Amino acid sequence: MALTIVDTCTVTGGVDTHADAHVAAALNHIGGLLGVESFPTTPAGYGRLLAWLQSFGTVSLVGVEGTGSYGAGLTRHLVAAGVRVVEVDRSDRQERHRSGKSDPLDAQSAARAALSGKAKGAPRGRDGRVEAIRTLMVVKRSARGERTRSINQARSLVITGPDDLRARFEHHSTNALAVELAALRPRPGDTVEYATRVALRELGRRAEFLADQIDHLDSLLLPLVELQAPSLLDMYGTGPHVAALLIIAAGDHPDRLRSEAAWAHLCGACPIPAGSGKTTGRFRLNVGGDRQANRRFGSEGGIEVVGLAV
Repeated sequence: MALTIVDTCTVTGGVDTHADAHVAAALNHIGGLLGVESFPTTPAGYGRLLAWLQSFGTVSLVGVEGTGSYGAGLTRHLVAAGVRVVEVDRSDRQERHRSGKSDPLDAQSAARAALSGKAKGAPRGRDGRVEAIRTLMVVKRSARGERTRSINQARSLVITGPDDLRARFEHHSTNALAVELAALRPRPGDTVEYATRVALRELGRRAEFLADQIDHLDSLLLPLVELQAPSLLDMYGTGPHVAALLIIAAGDHPDRLRSEAAWAHLCGACPIPAGSGKTTGRFRLNVGGDRQANRRFGSEGGIEVVGLAV
């Protein structure tokens, strides 16, 4: 009687993500390389990538670089298919110097990091309320920066412009300056003075438009923040903008942050050991982590305030 051998190979995948194509590598349960293949960054491509991994056996785990950026779409597809996904950091410089750098090598490195347990971070979600907050904050951040640049340009033109303009606008507050500059009615005359007044008027109108846009974005952000973490707004000095930054840092899946220490590490607010040899007990400033959240992180900005359960 012939025996039928059933292939029960367990497959671990690794994906090096890019804007137009993802490179995937498949390893067996002992780390042997099964194959490397490239797939387009489309829904059809995600399906082909998963089917390719499954052709080697049962897919137990996939390590993906950039689950919150280039790998966001693929991560959503894999999670929806019931595949466990972990976030993989890019290989360190020493490893790249020793082994080389290419997309297939990076994909294999991601798979080996997932298989060994070195990569164990839960992927950031890009499909919940936090993602809605993040997209609005992207626009708001650029609007605030552009408004600041417009006001600074206007002040520079006022300082170097005609004496009557400097005397009129030099000591105005930001909001008052934007309003009055937008109301200017330049009359043709001296070429330089006319051009300066036109430039100031356009900068004032731009600053007013951006201010209205920022107010509109705040009105959209506030209900989202209140739904996601209502207690966060009760903190002194925490408005919708600061609350949104902390919520974005926590992500759509805050359960991945299991302690205050994990939250502090994410925000770059925890000290880093810097002892060696006879020098012990020394620590240095942590310059990693989410720097936007780091600016807003305080002793009262604990993980519970962001709505996380420890």
